[in-house]
Amino acid sequence: MFRWYTLSIAVIIFDQITKYYAVQKLVLHEVRGIYSGFNLKLIYNEGAAFSFLSDAGGWQRWFLIGISCLVSLFIVVWMYRSLSKSKCLLLGLSLILGGALGNLWDRLSLGYVVDFIEFYYKDLYWPAFNIADSAITIGAILLILDTFLTDDSKTPS
Repeated sequence: MFRWYTLSIAVIIFDQITKYYAVQKLVLHEVRGIYSGFNLKLIYNEGAAFSFLSDAGGWQRWFLIGISCLVSLFIVVWMYRSLSKSKCLLLGLSLILGGALGNLWDRLSLGYVVDFIEFYYKDLYWPAFNIADSAITIGAILLILDTFLTDDSKTPS
């Protein structure tokens, strides 16, 4: 379990370092072009994914903190119960846990999540996100892959 929790902690640390750097070096809502299709743009997201609930008036902070805590606890238990299973599953869960806790840290300490990575194509912009969001997304993809790679018929009942 140690290596999987270490990966989660590494995600949290990398996420927080990049967010700190973004807050120190970028101005809120200023677009800093890196190359065509990729910007750095500091945003404070008070909602969830794609700024869902961001205009809800403040109650969403505590709601999202509660959801993050419950999901994180669920993932820790799932990881513990899955030790003898797929490494792909454990890798995905570790990334999701690290990402969830990275964004939870922001909500607890700041009241919002720091987003700063922005991709676009011509006039089509993907909402700004951060390293924690990336870890959650990659982890979710790994969980989906694991469902296709795992042969449940070989698992003892």
